[in-house]
Amino acid sequence: MGTGKPTDPVAGYPGVTLARRGEAVSRESLGLRAHQLEMTVLMTPDMANFSGNVHGGAILKLLDQVAYACAARYAGSYCVTLSVDQVTFLQPVHVGELLTFLASVNHTGRTSMEVGIKVVTEDIQGGTLRHTNSCFFTMVAMGPDRRPVAIPPLMPANDEQRRRFRAGAARRNLRAEMARRLQAVANEEHSDG
Repeated sequence: MGTGKPTDPVAGYPGVTLARRGEAVSRESLGLRAHQLEMTVLMTPDMANFSGNVHGGAILKLLDQVAYACAARYAGSYCVTLSVDQVTFLQPVHVGELLTFLASVNHTGRTSMEVGIKVVTEDIQGGTLRHTNSCFFTMVAMGPDRRPVAIPPLMPANDEQRRRFRAGAARRNLRAEMARRLQAVANEEHSDG
């Protein structure tokens, strides 16, 4: 039975307080970082493929939604997906498991950003956790006119963020090199035809 007193849903979260109804609250006051996002989703039967595992396409859709939310939060504007790199399905995901998407803006350019996503799968009944997916999205911030807009530069604050920033810059260079090579192959095909 209730005591008549409302319970505090953020009890146990140091430094987190709730705003009064209608009062604005900042991400920082909730302990959230603007360049990171965490989302957990229950895998349901409608997501299953013919083998009974969760369909890779269902996971890809969720990955894109997480990348959008992380990028849009960071940029403070609408964002679009430019590319998806290295989607790696390490293990199958089963119906009834929880997927937690851990997203982070790793690197920023003038209008684009790399969002890295790690997926951790939890067997609710067994309590086991598995790293089942990883990937990198390149997202572009868009203005109201649907043209790219400048975003704030990411300022890595610790060794882990600096490592991710350097790795993101290296992946950006590799993507540019791959685009050049693919264009050269396409040009060669057209000249042969």
